[in-house]
Amino acid sequence: MAVHAIRALIPGLLLAVSSAHADPQPKFEPMTEQMLIDTLPVDATLEVRVDADLNGDGIVDTAFIGGTEEKRLLKVMLGYKDEFDWGHAPAGELELDSYPLGPATLSVKKGVLVVEDLTGGTTATSATYRYRYDAKLPVPGMRLIGLDAENYSRTNSHDSFKISWNLLSGAFVSRRGRVNEGAGDEAYRYDPERKSVRKSAPILLGATPRPDDLLDEVSKP
Repeated sequence: MAVHAIRALIPGLLLAVSSAHADPQPKFEPMTEQMLIDTLPVDATLEVRVDADLNGDGIVDTAFIGGTEEKRLLKVMLGYKDEFDWGHAPAGELELDSYPLGPATLSVKKGVLVVEDLTGGTTATSATYRYRYDAKLPVPGMRLIGLDAENYSRTNSHDSFKISWNLLSGAFVSRRGRVNEGAGDEAYRYDPERKSVRKSAPILLGATPRPDDLLDEVSKP
């Protein structure tokens, strides 16, 4: 082989050797439990978490619920990575009822964060929140796109009321359940659904209405 040909190969060989011995890029890992707890109030514990890509950038994000007996929070942390830095940035938080009847449930379905929570005491409120990341908002973040809730008596001592709100279309359905004092095993007998339209500007995670407040508002005769 000619000398000039050998010289032409040397830079490529050196680059290959250098690449083989270069430090590997750190793997992007989900936040640890302690990292999540560090974002919560002092003496908080972690209730539940879910790790998934919430904003479609291919990086794992984390939604979680945790807190103390006095303060219980739903929080979202979005992962980011560029040529200079990588980590997680807060994308909103919501204070939840601090009296859960068991741990909440978090899941992600087709990019939608679903939060299922049962709170209260003898009178309970079951709520399902749905959030989707919206990059088109003036301040991009997790947008509330659906809210289902029901208030009922666990001892069947009073009527129940349920709602289902699609914030994208504005479709709003409500229904009253009356204590079943007759035959049958059903705790409630439900009135026909009432359908209406409830339009709303985009609502971010932190501005989510309290289910009990919404139920009280629409259940009035």
